[in-house]
Amino acid sequence: MGLAIARIDGRRQNVQEWLRQWRRGLSLEGATITPRSQRLTEGLFGEPLTPQQSVERICADVERRGWEAVAYYSRALDDFELTPDNLRVSEQELASARQRVEPHILDVMRQVHKTLMTFQLGIVMHDARWQEGDGLELTVRYRPVRRVGLCIPGGAAAYPSTLLMTACPARAAGVPEIVAMAPPTARGAHNPIIQALCQELGIRELYRLGGAHGVAALAYGVEGLPPVDMIVGPGNLYVTLAKKRVFGRVGIDVLAGPTELVILADADARPEWIAADLIAQAEHAPGACVLLTWSEKLWQHMPRCLEEQLGYLPHSELARDSLERFGALVLVSDADRAVDLANEIAAEHVQISAADAARLAQAVHHAGAIFLGYDTPVAVGDYVAGPSHVLPTGGTARFASGLSANDFLRRSTLVRFTRDELARRAPWIRTLADLEGLPGHARSVDIRLG
Repeated sequence: MGLAIARIDGRRQNVQEWLRQWRRGLSLEGATITPRSQRLTEGLFGEPLTPQQSVERICADVERRGWEAVAYYSRALDDFELTPDNLRVSEQELASARQRVEPHILDVMRQVHKTLMTFQLGIVMHDARWQEGDGLELTVRYRPVRRVGLCIPGGAAAYPSTLLMTACPARAAGVPEIVAMAPPTARGAHNPIIQALCQELGIRELYRLGGAHGVAALAYGVEGLPPVDMIVGPGNLYVTLAKKRVFGRVGIDVLAGPTELVILADADARPEWIAADLIAQAEHAPGACVLLTWSEKLWQHMPRCLEEQLGYLPHSELARDSLERFGALVLVSDADRAVDLANEIAAEHVQISAADAARLAQAVHHAGAIFLGYDTPVAVGDYVAGPSHVLPTGGTARFASGLSANDFLRRSTLVRFTRDELARRAPWIRTLADLEGLPGHARSVDIRLG
């Protein structure tokens, strides 16, 4: 039986109806959970709760009971007996891991680190000052967030790239306290590469925490873990919903759902390359992958090419499932129609495999990151290009941006008036204060002017 991926001829079929259903399946509200998660929920709470309900109860419990609740959920959800002594990975463990990791791996990490830092330092915003005559001086001042928590996944795989992609922007912004949390698993906080990389990056606080209870612990603080001011980084549905719940107590980056890739491809795009690119995102499982092409020949060849490329993966079943659940091959009338659909989808990644990629990119207004040309797969952005791979998903690229050093900077304004300048503008202040019924505002000016 062949790959059951959606094939839509947008010249004859209703693309909008497919798009509505696709979005619904990927949204935080519509996302389904695994049978294992359902069993855990029923075991914890004695009833089948939605992910939103589960997260609300977990976060409220951690906020109320602190350490006792965090230890309880770690035992129930992570099968890990959390204690005050093992909550934090010791500096001795970090140093030991660094000695055990193969030198060539560390060398790659250092090269990537250097690349990311060069880019992030290059885009950091700096203080700016304006002056009008001698009477008015305005300054915009940037200061880093004091303490930031990084969410590093560690369930399906180890993700040193996410540690780099979240820590480097924070470090470039000058954040003085950077802490990380990863699940208490062999791919998370127990992973020697994750531990060694923390040591390399100067991160002295790595906590054995994951899930909604981990996010709540970062936000509210518990014994042995002081609260942070901002939480960034991707995670599963429960992590994302927990970040949404604690927003306001702390800052967050984005509400990151399943990864997304939209490819715009012309007749010269090599089908086996396009298939490999779609599969690369699908293997995140779930990964939403859409091809928009105005080449009927490419569209016709893609199912066979996908089957062929899946054969190169040692564990292709997860990627196959993602392609069948959240993938689509869409034939459109022309490149302009593909751009219109890409803007409507507002995907995390937009890859333009076309001869006139630069021109088409100018018309793509809604995307987390855009990859231009036949030789620029999304994998370069995932790992080595420079910008962070923490990007907006779920259509939020319409108003949100990828994580950068500037997200860790707080902006304040400094205002200085002389008495003469205050007198010059006092009539404006009196007029506005009178219109708004706030005479105290006018009084605060008039009392200075006599």
